[in-house]
Amino acid sequence: MTIGVLIAVHGSRESTVAAAVGAAPGLSVARRCADLSEALAAARAGIGSVVLVSEQPRLHRGVVTDFTAAGVAVVGVPKSPDGEDRLRALGIAQMLTADDDAGAVVTSVSGASAHAVRVERTPEVSDTLAGQRGIVIVVWGPTGAPGRTTLAVSMAYELALTEPTFIVDVDTYGGAVAQALGLLDEAPGVAALARASLHGTLSEDSVRRHALQAARGLRVLSGITRADRWTELSAAALEPVWELLRTQAAVTVVDCGFALERDEELQYDTHAPQRNAATLSALAAADVVVAVGSAEPLGIQRLVHALADLDTVAPVETTPRLVVVNRVRPSVAGQRPREAVADALRRYSAVEHVWTVGWDPRACDAATLAGQALGERAPRSAARKSIRAVAVAARQGAVRSASVA
Repeated sequence: MTIGVLIAVHGSRESTVAAAVGAAPGLSVARRCADLSEALAAARAGIGSVVLVSEQPRLHRGVVTDFTAAGVAVVGVPKSPDGEDRLRALGIAQMLTADDDAGAVVTSVSGASAHAVRVERTPEVSDTLAGQRGIVIVVWGPTGAPGRTTLAVSMAYELALTEPTFIVDVDTYGGAVAQALGLLDEAPGVAALARASLHGTLSEDSVRRHALQAARGLRVLSGITRADRWTELSAAALEPVWELLRTQAAVTVVDCGFALERDEELQYDTHAPQRNAATLSALAAADVVVAVGSAEPLGIQRLVHALADLDTVAPVETTPRLVVVNRVRPSVAGQRPREAVADALRRYSAVEHVWTVGWDPRACDAATLAGQALGERAPRSAARKSIRAVAVAARQGAVRSASVA
């Protein structure tokens, strides 16, 4: 068995250490990281079993704890005797010295790996689903950045606290789930599964290889990194993906794009790929749709028009729907903003119940800066409590819908 090693070493020893690991039997360089943030993101994604670190300004005991919590053993690579003392003070017991030969490198890394315990391990599918079919929750909203990704990520985090959950990014205009969760992997997992699907090689192993671990019980299929790659996410490729994910987790939360148009036939005489195929495919697979808009007057207007468009693609009679209004505050909706928002949507879209998420910029900004879900970064925030209620209601609605189907 080969042990994957992450390397986050500063200075001239970096290339020497990488060469030693690469030449050592039973070891491989999983990634040479530019900084600790990249190394920690890789560790949380399940890349590598051991990380080699040198003394550096941003290294502290909390970082060492984060690596340990991700199941990755930490081995120090001191640049000086004083550096070794500092690394040991941070709780790093295993060290590589400049005099270590290949055998010593293998011994140190293998010993550290043997003692690593992954704290945030996702339960295996066979232990969690027991033959049950998972549900699909799609988070959708109109143009104008109403907070689709923030809501989808936060909902997925809340649901993952109690059962295995995926979050999938199929926004072909501006996917940002990986960035929101601090994942720096450049390879879009959902595109990899789509390719495997097209070539008939889609399997449970495909999911295990391409889904990134973000938190306990939460795995991520990151979206395309450039908008011009939208052709990789066709409906034909994604339909088998949704069915497979239902067998791999209890809940799949999908963050999709805003556009619903099917106007390719007006522009081409022959069959043409659909820019919005990924969104339409997700909506077709949904057990429940969470439609989110923003509380500003323009945001409410866009949501009203968008809900009418959504009815043509996913009618509320066949696909249950939760309508959520984000960033609710008196400055844009009057002294009683929740009542004003609910009244407007009842009057213009016949929406009987509206879920609202209050304006909480401090908590949301902190989560964005840290690359974490809102519940992870600011568990006591008012917005987190509202989103948690939405997540519970969406899950209940999806379960009812799936049982009827």
